[in-house]
Amino acid sequence: MTVWLHFTTKPPDSAAMSVNVHINSPNVRYTDTHIVSQYPYQTTSVHTEGNKITVTPRTTELTFRTERRVPRLGVMLVGWGGNNGTTVTAAVLANKLGLTWRTKTGEKKANYFGSLLQASTICLGSDFEGEVNVPLCDFLPMVHPNDIVFDGWDISSMDLGSAMERAQVFDWSLQKQLQPHMSRMKPRPSISIPEFIAANQESRADNILTGSMAEQVEQIRADIRDFQKSSNVDKIIVLWTANTERFCDIIPGVHDTAANLLAAIQAGAAISPSTLFAVASILEGCAYINGSPQNTFVPGVIELAVQKGVFIGGDDFKSGQTKIKSVLVDFLVSSGIKPTAIVSYNHLGNNDGKNLSAPQQFRSKEISKSNVVDDMVQSNPILYQPGEKPDHCVVIKYVPYVGDSKRAMDEYTSEIMMGGTNTIALHNTCEDSLLASPIILDLVILTELCQRVTVQPQGEKDFLSFHSVLAVLSFLCKAPLVPSGTPVINAFFRQRACILNIMRACLGLPPQNHMLLEHKLQRNFLHSHASNMNGHVAALEKNWN
Repeated sequence: MTVWLHFTTKPPDSAAMSVNVHINSPNVRYTDTHIVSQYPYQTTSVHTEGNKITVTPRTTELTFRTERRVPRLGVMLVGWGGNNGTTVTAAVLANKLGLTWRTKTGEKKANYFGSLLQASTICLGSDFEGEVNVPLCDFLPMVHPNDIVFDGWDISSMDLGSAMERAQVFDWSLQKQLQPHMSRMKPRPSISIPEFIAANQESRADNILTGSMAEQVEQIRADIRDFQKSSNVDKIIVLWTANTERFCDIIPGVHDTAANLLAAIQAGAAISPSTLFAVASILEGCAYINGSPQNTFVPGVIELAVQKGVFIGGDDFKSGQTKIKSVLVDFLVSSGIKPTAIVSYNHLGNNDGKNLSAPQQFRSKEISKSNVVDDMVQSNPILYQPGEKPDHCVVIKYVPYVGDSKRAMDEYTSEIMMGGTNTIALHNTCEDSLLASPIILDLVILTELCQRVTVQPQGEKDFLSFHSVLAVLSFLCKAPLVPSGTPVINAFFRQRACILNIMRACLGLPPQNHMLLEHKLQRNFLHSHASNMNGHVAALEKNWN
């Protein structure tokens, strides 16, 4: 069956441009409610016996079904009044209003640069002039950031206009345009348990829920229901972008099962605020994403999410220094170069940096940053013996003067041929919240899309959803949460390829293999075939029109 997809893109002059993509395949069809594709999923099974390795290719026929209707999405942010919460809310508002503002370097326009879904493209294939790329956000039906409705909680009662001014992220000329809208927004009271965050946050905590731990969870649930009713959204995703907590000790009988966790909440046991928000969100059927490095997803939360069929994802936004690390170490190891020492230093002056100046909160961040190279190291037994890793040191310092402008310095020392040494030193200055905000948008939009995708393996009666632990979000997280027994992948391009190839599968398209054999042999074997197809395609287009 022939399927037409319609894309609308916005070039720099904001003039709408229509792009028609024609998928000529018997394996893809549209219904009024779904896109349905037949997809051969190819894998290889490996059996090792001594020095003999037997590799068996396997093909499993799958049917992908993607709901076409894009819902009205509500996003509730825990830490709405912080730098990230105010920045992402204001950025969406600025884009929706089409705002421009002047700086000392000229006029700026609102955009979504830094977003995988909104500011990057996907390759459809090749024509006679080369590769054809289309915006990733138009590849499948998905929520547009401008249509997201925000709400949330914060331990500070400050309205979002004042909180935006306190964050000092946006130019003042832009803030003045946003103030009338932002000042009308005020966070709901939040949960605060002082032992889980740094003592230096006490001065901000004037918007706190009272009552027992169980009563606080019930209030969060009531807030979610109230937001859904008052905003008329179809679904809600809850995302933690509040302060980094200390790691929570996993106590048997408290955190280990869903039943024990729910009982422990009733008893008021040692449970972190982020875990309480996760439980409330799951019980309301709302996906929950953890944007900080603490161990929110204790075993009982994961079990509860699986029982309720609710997506959870995390941990910790992968924005600047760690994202570069996931690229650079992948490059070195894939090139046969052996990283032996990685030293990462950064300092920042926003409230996140202030909170991380406390040792227990820093330890949470240190763990999420340190494990990012493990899968790349383990992939190359030529360079590394079993259990061997590079020396890896992470340092974070609080320097109030630099504000949201985070400074990162990294040194990568590697062993090269015949005992030689290669050292790469980097200095990176970034505006922390302006890197994190598009990641927040990608996380919630990708999560919502995954809620509308189901897969039916050949011979199965039912369509299956993704696992409740949504591993496809790994590209956006420093410490990817994956289902038990699933390999953890941190390598940047493998994570990105996972997202793109799943999206391609939803339209019955094969993975992009980058072989381009039609251009690398003595004769382009596709040219004559394509010429013969031109008349056929023209006839199909005539019939369609």
